[in-house]
Parts: sequence; structure tokens; C-alpha cells
Amino acid sequence: MTIILTNDDGIDAPGIQALLKAVNGKNLIIAAPQEHQSGCGHQVTTTLPIQLQRRSEFEYAISGTPADCVRIAKTQICENIKFVISGINAGGNLGVDAYISGTVAAVREAAMHGIPGIAISQYRQGKLDYNWDLAAQWTSLILADLLARPLEPGSFWNVNLPHLLPEDHAPEVVFCQPCTKPLPVDYRIDGDNFYYVGEYGKRDRTPGSDVDVCFRGNIAITQLRV
Repeated sequence: MTIILTNDDGIDAPGIQALLKAVNGKNLIIAAPQEHQSGCGHQVTTTLPIQLQRRSEFEYAISGTPADCVRIAKTQICENIKFVISGINAGGNLGVDAYISGTVAAVREAAMHGIPGIAISQYRQGKLDYNWDLAAQWTSLILADLLARPLEPGSFWNVNLPHLLPEDHAPEVVFCQPCTKPLPVDYRIDGDNFYYVGEYGKRDRTPGSDVDVCFRGNIAITQLRV
């Protein structure tokens, strides 16, 4: 039984190294995009070649999307996959983000094939730095719980870590429902060009939803379905 690690920020991103640290000691394979694929949703490659580069005994860089990576891992690298874990994403994937996120799409693709999965994202306040060591610590504790929990076929976990300051209290783990309110949409216009400038932290949030829980400084966990 093997755990597949993937992401949408690319195989060289610090978040997947933090994830590797969090699952230390388990039988795993990294199958992640060669390049940054953030925001690609559930896009898959069907008309272009997908290049597979083996970097080590357990690392594969794939010239495709996160969903492609899961497909390639399942059919070409490892037949007996126990779990797919995607992340740790640089930025939140809360509420309706699940439809946009490549991070979440990877575990949704796994769920389509009957493989349970966990998507993990690190929310970021403004332009503050990420603390990947802390994210790895939280993720290790969360995985110890979620990997032991049964999942109905077609279901998967979506985890969002809060962005805390050193003086903040330690977060609680809250199982909640995903927020259904839309992301902020705004554009800066320059001639015929439109540049997205929606501010993530100013989105509306339903009380008690994953957006609300994470923005309040706690770890939000939702169970999603195909």
C-alpha cells in the first residue's frame, strides 16, 4: 500500500516538502507537476503528450496538471495506492475554491477511482510569510487522525490551516461545512486588459463555515463528495 503525494504548486514548491516532512516514515511516492499549476481546477491533458521525469526512487515530475498526476500515478507508477494527499498548498482552498483548486482536484480525481484522499492548504493573511515548519507539524497531527477515519466511496477531505502570528493561541480542529458564498471579483482595467484584483481575505463568509473557521484562526476540515 502506497501513499501518493502531489500538489498544484509544482514539485519544487516548499509546501510539498513540508507535506513530505509531515508523512515521514510512510511508504510514499511523490508524483507532482513539473511546473506551477495553481488554479487549474480539474483540467486534464488529453491531446498533448505528458512527460514523466523520474528524479529519484520515489519522486516523479510530471508535465501535467494535478489530476493528470493522479492518473499517471495510478496507471503507470503504482497500482496499489492507499491514499492520495495533495498540498500543502500556498494559499487557502476554502468553500467554493474547491471548484477552482488544482490541489483539491487531485484528491477529487482519486475519489473518482475509489481512492481516499486529503487536500491540505495553508491560508495566508495578506503578504505575511508562510511558516512551513508549523504547517508540517499541524499536518502531521491531522493526518494521524484523518488517515484512520473511514471515508464513504466518492468522498474526500479538504483541510485548511489558519495563518497565525506567534502571539496567537494554538488552533482548534473544527469539522464544518464548506461556505457557498462567491469569491470577491474585481478587476483593474488597463486599456483592453483586465487584471484580477479580488481580495481573498475580504470574501463573505457564512458563520460556522470553513471560511469562517479558518479566518478565525482554527483548522477547518470539510468532507466533500464527487
